[in-house]
Amino acid sequence: MKRGNKPSGRGIASADGVALDLKINPFLHVDAHQIYNPHTNSALKPDDRGFRELHQIYDDESAPCSPPDKLRSLLEEGEWLINADADLSHRFHIKYVSLESHTVCNQACYFCPVSISRRDPYFMPTELYESIVGQLAKYRDTIEAFSMIQYNEPTVDKRFLDQIRLLKNHGLPPALLTNATGLTPKRVDAIMEMGGLSHLSINLSTIDPERYAKERGGSHVELVLRYLSYMKDLEIAPNMEIQVLGTGDDNHRRDFQEISAEFAGSRFEVKYSEIMDRAGNLPVGQRPNRQGNRLCGCDQTGSRPIQWLHVTPQGKCVLCCQDYYEDYIVGDLNKETVEEVLGGEKMARYRRWLHGIEESPKDFICRKCIYARTR
Repeated sequence: MKRGNKPSGRGIASADGVALDLKINPFLHVDAHQIYNPHTNSALKPDDRGFRELHQIYDDESAPCSPPDKLRSLLEEGEWLINADADLSHRFHIKYVSLESHTVCNQACYFCPVSISRRDPYFMPTELYESIVGQLAKYRDTIEAFSMIQYNEPTVDKRFLDQIRLLKNHGLPPALLTNATGLTPKRVDAIMEMGGLSHLSINLSTIDPERYAKERGGSHVELVLRYLSYMKDLEIAPNMEIQVLGTGDDNHRRDFQEISAEFAGSRFEVKYSEIMDRAGNLPVGQRPNRQGNRLCGCDQTGSRPIQWLHVTPQGKCVLCCQDYYEDYIVGDLNKETVEEVLGGEKMARYRRWLHGIEESPKDFICRKCIYARTR
């Protein structure tokens, strides 16, 4: 098949030479180290049966590939090969949720669109929040993280602890990404009493007070360090991290070293992360350097269009967390169910665009994102 074009339904020969009406699954993430199926959340490694044959089909449509019947059946069963006329664009495998209960952030970090276009304050009605959580409980067996943030600061909400309690009561794993300004010792104790979080990520770009205030729009660093000092040895979550975001310059490297030293020996894993331009929404950060390449999937924490649901405080569902201005709305949970949104035609169309099954517009958001897979 031509790279990025809709896969042809060419016959894949079986061992006896009979043409089969099959094609390689166009939603696979094909790499040298693995082939990943986001619909089934499974992967083939180089030593696994079928890995070499799938790579051969993917890399060159003219290359002969004649898998034995048993191997062909195995690849069909795992949906690595599918019927030539199959359309999987309405399928999803939900692993992650981002549900904002409000639009408010108490900072304006230079690496976030809030710094250039702050949203009007709005809080999701509690009834709608509870309805969405109740619907998502259906997928508790596959959801690995339920994030309370998109571009807000979740601890600003007075209902913050009640929201964590609601998630846990529904068997959903609360994941907290926060600047920690509202993560008081009293709240930390309450979270611990509830059994903790599934994941805790602190956004701390510097501990220099002057730069912190300038780069984040708030003089909170002393407060944040006091709160982090209280919780650093508590097992609030199995995974506790501090993300040191920056542009990769000397200041960024120095900030990482200082924060690493500050929390050495604690439960926090300090991570060095370079910022990105939010798919063209910011004038700073990493941006894709590609021309003419065709889209073939997404690598941002799984497959965004297949494995994520992003919900705004107004109950609108957007394609991705990079869609700050909500240009790619795929549904409205005031009128539709979660299942209707995830399996709907709007989301299906964007999946086809992102995986090269259909040619996307030149200004499609994924073309401007560093996490888009291309070939």
